[in-house]
Amino acid sequence: MKQKINISSGITEGSTRCHRSELRGSLKETNGCLSQGAEAKIVLQENKIIKKRIKKSYRIPQLDEKIRKLRTRSETKLLEKASKIINAPKIIKSNENTKEIEMEFINGKRLSEELNKLSLQKQKEISKKIGENISKIHDEHIIHGDLTTSNMILLKDKLFFIDFGLGYISQKYEDKAVDLHLLKQALIAKHYKNAEILFNEILKSYTKSKDSKLVLEQLKKVEKRGRYKN
Repeated sequence: MKQKINISSGITEGSTRCHRSELRGSLKETNGCLSQGAEAKIVLQENKIIKKRIKKSYRIPQLDEKIRKLRTRSETKLLEKASKIINAPKIIKSNENTKEIEMEFINGKRLSEELNKLSLQKQKEISKKIGENISKIHDEHIIHGDLTTSNMILLKDKLFFIDFGLGYISQKYEDKAVDLHLLKQALIAKHYKNAEILFNEILKSYTKSKDSKLVLEQLKKVEKRGRYKN
C-alpha cells in the first residue's frame, strides 16, 4: 500500500513506527514521528501531536514514575497558560498516568529552517514578534527554558512557540535573563549572519514587558559572566 505524504511537513501519515531524528524536533521525520529525544517521543497522529515521556532505565522505577508524571503535569499547565497569551499549541487532553500530552498540530514551517531564506526586513519583522511573545510569557512569569528557532513555527503570518518541556514558573529576573541569553546563543549558532541585528530587534520588542528594564540589566550581568568563563 502506498503511503500518503504530508508535503508541507514531510511526515508520512498512517504509520506509528518512529525513527530517531538527527535534528532535534525536525518536522522532516518519517512514519509519523516528528522526533525522539532523550526525554520524549513526539508523534503525529490524525492531525494532532502526541508527546509521550520515555522511561529511564537508569532511574529507580518509582522515582522515574514520579518524575515523568510531575513533568507531564508541569508542561501541561505551562502550555495551557501560554496558549492563552501567545500563539502556542492548544492542549486536547493530558494523561499523567500514561505520561502523554495530546495537543493540536501546527502545520507550519520550523523557523530554524526558514529564517535564513527570508529577506532581512522579513527576518526583523519576525524577530519583533519573537520579542513580543517572550515579553508576554515573561510577564506571566513563564520561563520557556529552551528558546531557539527550532521551537518556533511559522504559519502564514503567525508565529507559534512550541515545546515547553523544559519550562517552569519563576519571577526571578535572572531566570528571564537566562531565557533571553540562551536565545541569543541559539541565533549566533544557527543564524550567525544577522544574529546581532535580529537579537537587537527582539530586545526592542521585549521592552514592552513591565520588568524589561530590570531583566535587561540582569542580562548584561549574565553575558558578562559568560565572557569571563570563556
